Amino acid sequence: MRLWTLGSGSRGNATLVESGECRLLIDVGFGPRTLQKRMEAHGIVPQSIEACVVTHEHSDHVRGATRCARRWGWPMFATEGTITESRLHRLVPTGGVTTAVAGSTISFTALDVTTFRTPHDALDPIGVVVTERLTGARVAVCTDVGHVSHTLRHAVRDVDLLVIESNHDEDMLWNGSYTPWLKRRIAGSEGHLSNRACAQLVKDSVTPRLRQVVLAHLSEENNTPRVAFDNMRAALRGTGFRGAVIPAAQDETLGPFIVSASQWPEQLTLGL
Repeated sequence: MRLWTLGSGSRGNATLVESGECRLLIDVGFGPRTLQKRMEAHGIVPQSIEACVVTHEHSDHVRGATRCARRWGWPMFATEGTITESRLHRLVPTGGVTTAVAGSTISFTALDVTTFRTPHDALDPIGVVVTERLTGARVAVCTDVGHVSHTLRHAVRDVDLLVIESNHDEDMLWNGSYTPWLKRRIAGSEGHLSNRACAQLVKDSVTPRLRQVVLAHLSEENNTPRVAFDNMRAALRGTGFRGAVIPAAQDETLGPFIVSASQWPEQLTLGL
């Protein structure tokens, strides 16, 4: 199984997972032109995408979904709340969108996508765990969470690669230029995960299986890749974790990561 982040942050999010000829997108937060350019840089044509799973209705996760669906025929999967609160509802008459239920598993040609509910200020948000049926390799992708719920903790416990939100440094947020309302929203229980909370979650989730952590949805105003990386490495010091920690970028692709359940994953592009 291979994974790329095609961009992660407040201006757009998309993660590509591949197993053989099966290619799935988790979120479609960029327009068709941007997604096509970033995928083709890795030799992937848009027409090869089997389906897209949209985690919630916020524009940085769903911005390009309807346009891509109409241009390339991409089937969309999302919860009923996400469909209702976004332009995805326009695809309902054409059968271009399928309702997913949090806690269910959606099966594609080579990959199974298990969804789980997340604590975020959207109507019906989800995170996903993608499992490669041939090898059993597992990847969790969860980029918008206000706090570490029991469901989230359970979902990311036994994966080979974890893509997890490390949105903000708390001191930078509270001393920054955002309005008081926005600061409270980001720091709230249904906002975004801080570096500290993310690091504690990953520390608690370390198993011999976990070999790669990608820090996602970093704030460009209230965080830096170095600050997020240093927080995580400090938290993991003294644990059994011997893998790599890599911050994702807003305007660049990261990957591919090659992951199997029985081998050390090979990271082909690090970047920091």
